[in-house]
Amino acid sequence: MPNLFPIGEEVVPTETSEQQITTHGRSWKFDFEKGDFVLGPAGRIAEVDSYTAWVQWCQKALLTPRYRYLAYSSDYGSEYEDLIGKPYTRAAIESEIQRMTKEALLVNPYTESVDNFTFEWKGDSVYFTCTITSVLGETTTISRNIEGVRLGAV
Repeated sequence: MPNLFPIGEEVVPTETSEQQITTHGRSWKFDFEKGDFVLGPAGRIAEVDSYTAWVQWCQKALLTPRYRYLAYSSDYGSEYEDLIGKPYTRAAIESEIQRMTKEALLVNPYTESVDNFTFEWKGDSVYFTCTITSVLGETTTISRNIEGVRLGAV
């Protein structure tokens, strides 16, 4: 196994071509409200461009509980369920949501950053949005709602 912390060894940076970064392969359009793929005029599942495929991947990663499905690796999904019913402070919950969201999305090599979080609380639910940026500089805002969050001592 190669040494993770080489001492005195020359570190040779690897070059990543733009072609490697932008090639996603084929992907299909998904309607998250209906929970189904979108059909085109010919009755076939509609394809999406690489940017839309990346955004959909990010949305799905936030909606999928980590470790629940054997089809996904342990790197895929989010751990928001760990916050449900726990008596944390609002600041602690918001901090954990930021950490969990970044952890879920930054495993994708096309995600450059996750930031600009905003939070809105209603009863035992927290709604948040954040800005995601791709390695090509494309940005969008995504959101998620987590229900069952109980506030503890403030």
